[in-house]
Amino acid sequence: MAHAETSSGPTPAAPGQDGGLPASGRYDPGLAPTVPVGVVGPDALRPDGAAYLGSAAADSLATLEARDITAWFGERMVLDQVSLTMEAGQVTALIGPSGCGKSTFLRILNRMHQLIPSAAMAGEVLLDGVDIYDPRIRLTQARRDIGMVFQKPNPFPAMSIYDNVIAGLKLTGSKANRRTKDALVEECLTKAGLWREVRDRLRQPGGALSGGQQQRLCIARSLAIRPRVLLMDEPCSALDPTSTRVIEETMTDLVRDVTIVIVTHNMQQAQRVSQKCAFFLAEQGQPGAIVEHGDTDAMFNNPQDPRTSDYVHGRFG
Repeated sequence: MAHAETSSGPTPAAPGQDGGLPASGRYDPGLAPTVPVGVVGPDALRPDGAAYLGSAAADSLATLEARDITAWFGERMVLDQVSLTMEAGQVTALIGPSGCGKSTFLRILNRMHQLIPSAAMAGEVLLDGVDIYDPRIRLTQARRDIGMVFQKPNPFPAMSIYDNVIAGLKLTGSKANRRTKDALVEECLTKAGLWREVRDRLRQPGGALSGGQQQRLCIARSLAIRPRVLLMDEPCSALDPTSTRVIEETMTDLVRDVTIVIVTHNMQQAQRVSQKCAFFLAEQGQPGAIVEHGDTDAMFNNPQDPRTSDYVHGRFG
């Protein structure tokens, strides 16, 4: 089992130096350390020169790899050289106490971290070998390939259930006829475990659904743009046990089609839904890092680091 011991890490370099905090406080691809990947070549470019994400077919299961991710909010480092491979066709659970950088790490995986004015990062996020922070990768393409479901359900409340599902098509500029849209809505709502409950009221507002149904509607909306990876930030934290069970069953079904990364504080949920697990920890004011990662069964039943054992058995956190 792989380990990455928690440490304070290197002091951020002066603004403008390699890997350091940019003077603007924002991510600058030119300042991040790079590891030659060798896959963004002529065959990996669109006619307009933008890079395709991934070297495999768009409908294949994708591996997501984070390399040496360091993150700041202003001058404060919150993640220190975090590396993790999230394997294709599996659920990877990110666990750890509040404030250890799990959600920040998740947001970095689809470039949402850079939306925060004071935020900066260094490192690479590779989708099947292509760095999503490469300047040739369009932001819209990165977020299309790597979708996100948030902690609080966020359907468009005034939009119908139907229009909520296909909203992503409009945002990404995808065109489809009515028959294609109808089929897509049914397919995505079915995959999200919601079709039978709403098929007779597709024109009613999405905001009128229960909390658990709204969260599944958000999952369906994410699936409509055909992501290859789905990020889920504590998707069940605001839901009742019955809705939580349905969401977990949905994840179990979805992982056949899409790689899933989930942040959860629920240790039982991590055991139930994930095949891989990574334990994040930020000790004594230090930035977050991965203490241990590996197979979920091994992490819970035979952890190699005593801090992992203490956390998964509820002795702190």
